[in-house]
Amino acid sequence: MTNATPDDPKRRGKLRIFSALRSNFLAGLIIVAPIGLTLWLIWTVVGWIDSWVWPFVPDAYHPEELVNRLLNRGPGDEITVNVRGIGVFIFLIFTVMVGWTGKGLIGRSFIRIGERFVDRMPVVRSIYNAAKQLAETVFSQRDTSFDKACMVEYPRKGIWAIAFVSTNAKGEIDAKLSNGEPVVTVFLPTTPNPTSGFLLFLPQSEVKFLDMTVEDAAKLVISAGLVYPNKKQTPEIVESDA
Repeated sequence: MTNATPDDPKRRGKLRIFSALRSNFLAGLIIVAPIGLTLWLIWTVVGWIDSWVWPFVPDAYHPEELVNRLLNRGPGDEITVNVRGIGVFIFLIFTVMVGWTGKGLIGRSFIRIGERFVDRMPVVRSIYNAAKQLAETVFSQRDTSFDKACMVEYPRKGIWAIAFVSTNAKGEIDAKLSNGEPVVTVFLPTTPNPTSGFLLFLPQSEVKFLDMTVEDAAKLVISAGLVYPNKKQTPEIVESDA
């Protein structure tokens, strides 16, 4: 039997304070880190676009030149103006004008002529086609997203994996695989990188559809099962004082 020393309550109190401080710090870090990272990324991207756009803008139209001309400031008395984001505004206006022109008959004709010219250049053709396909996939306004989240048995029976339903199989694949039952086209992503995965064609009876949204299922895949969309599904963690 050991005797409790007088310092034990004080030590436990200090440990509780340290545990509370650590918990509050981690909670604050979870809040501050995404905000700081987002602001830093936006600031960096805006600066990069500005540095890329400004060389194409004549010096006479730079902000500092316009301000100095308006205030009649001469050499040695100039006002330096560095407003980050004006290059982004110019880029947006330019992109809108290009998109508006490209939708017209003349613009589409020029685009087709340019693409035929690019198709004759071996290396440039591959880069352009890959970039065009990526841009169409990311920025297209057509409804090409996954329909539902589901679960399939992979890589063997008894092991289930989260997947995404794109559409029902069509054409030759449906004709070859269909046996009186719809064949579902399923994309099975890998963890933690959901941009790679496997394309599967499964009978609809072998696919278990989930009620969670595609976004929630993607979070579950990316987090390797740590982030569940429904709090009721997560195991309860009982915190105990040190």
